[in-house]
Amino acid sequence: MLLKAKGISTKVAEPIVAKVTRDPLSEELNQILISENGIFSDDHSRFEAILTDQDIPRVPIDKPSVYSIPTFDHLVDGDIVVVNPNGIINTLYRIKSDHNFLLFTERCNSNCLMCSQPPRDRDDIPYLYNIYKQLIPLIPKNCFELGITGGEPTLLGDLFFELLHLIKTELPETEVHCLSNGRAFAWGSFSERLGTMQFSRLMVGIPLYSDYYQVHDYIVQAKNAFNQTMQGLYNLAVQNQRIEIRVVLHKQSIPRLTRLAKYIYKNLPFVEHIAFMGLEYEGYTPHNIQELWIDPTDYMKELEEAVEFLSSKGMNVSIYNSQLCLMPQSLWKFNKKSISDWKNIYLDECSKCTMINECGGLFASGEKRHSKFIKAFHS
Repeated sequence: MLLKAKGISTKVAEPIVAKVTRDPLSEELNQILISENGIFSDDHSRFEAILTDQDIPRVPIDKPSVYSIPTFDHLVDGDIVVVNPNGIINTLYRIKSDHNFLLFTERCNSNCLMCSQPPRDRDDIPYLYNIYKQLIPLIPKNCFELGITGGEPTLLGDLFFELLHLIKTELPETEVHCLSNGRAFAWGSFSERLGTMQFSRLMVGIPLYSDYYQVHDYIVQAKNAFNQTMQGLYNLAVQNQRIEIRVVLHKQSIPRLTRLAKYIYKNLPFVEHIAFMGLEYEGYTPHNIQELWIDPTDYMKELEEAVEFLSSKGMNVSIYNSQLCLMPQSLWKFNKKSISDWKNIYLDECSKCTMINECGGLFASGEKRHSKFIKAFHS
């Protein structure tokens, strides 16, 4: 799904964040007018900017504008975008989606073998902080859930807490899910600062890939990461922070999966949720595929043992990014439709399946690499 567009900008001196509208008579504040086929308002002074598909606008526009935009098909009125000086228009919030997230930074202090969005060593924090400081107050108050991701969001330091406070203030009824490697919380002052916020609607999702430190550290490609993550988990627990454990399923994590499940039960009984997640064929994964790929049908025994063990102990466990046809029916009740709508697909084989509405499908990148045993159920 397209989430950005590009045109030729003029008078855009700095990034502009606002809702889009196609209504030239709209009087709502903080709006950007989409002008298709050269139709403009007689008075466009109230709009923050004008976006048009025209090469040469039919009327002169003394406003920040972007011309020659190929399509607006991906935008609906109420979506929130940022118009950049270089003419790129990024979609920040989609009004009709349940899968909105804020990318706090692309920087990271880990370098996971299967990272779907490899870190970039560039200082994007000031730009993104400024964008989200404008965006968050514009998000509808009835937003049910909002994700925070990276990179590693905690690398924002003080700005991480400033944005969390803004979300808590502006969106008091929104469930917030923040992905983090958990390592920053090993420092007591950092976890205490989160605890003092008393952000009850915040869940922190933290990966733990093995019960053995060397395996976890190898997967995340960071020395001492296991110890830092475990200390971070304990520090967060002291602060009564809601925690989710995430386990990506691949060749490196599968051999000790049952041991990991028992380790979680014994050492992390306070976590609210455990998610076992299928591999996404994106980012670093294609480059490390020989170290990572195992057909999901070949690890179902281990997955079933781990999931059933945790469930039998009263822990809340789910399976993400997996297909029903690959797993035993005993695991179906744990399977969730978890893939974001903008990168969720179904294969041609899936279109014949009577269980398609219950199945989570595949990542879009799954067209390139997926189990050879995917097969439709027939009534």
